[in-house]
Amino acid sequence: MAPTSTSRAPASDSRSRTAGPARLVRAPLSFHQLLFRLAIASVFLRAGLIKISSWETTLALFRDEYQVPVVPPATAAVLATTFELGCSSLLMIGLLTRLATLPLLAMIATIQLFVYPHAWPEHLAWASILLFLLTRGPGAISVDHLIAEARRHRD
Repeated sequence: MAPTSTSRAPASDSRSRTAGPARLVRAPLSFHQLLFRLAIASVFLRAGLIKISSWETTLALFRDEYQVPVVPPATAAVLATTFELGCSSLLMIGLLTRLATLPLLAMIATIQLFVYPHAWPEHLAWASILLFLLTRGPGAISVDHLIAEARRHRD
């Protein structure tokens, strides 16, 4: 009769299988938050810089292609450009991060509903990053964190 094995794998084997994921979990969340801020800010900053570099083209796009309802094209162009440049700058340095996500989320919703409804995969990715930053904050590598730390030490 052949011997049967009822023993479990050595403990070192089970540890080696989970050691990789355990190390990944230890990656600082603040590093991810910084990368998210920079990634999403680069999308909107680039769009704002393009708009401001050729204002006549931007106005024509808002008038002829984007056609945002309710808001006049020139007003929509100014608002979009201002939010893209201003909010992306705030996100890059991590200042007023949660507040800066709100106009960008509103822009994504407007673009999704009225301008480019077929671009939902891209909009979903952008909105996911912004919602993460809105709910989790900018992280320790941010001006917001420095301000919070200064207030904590002052009080």
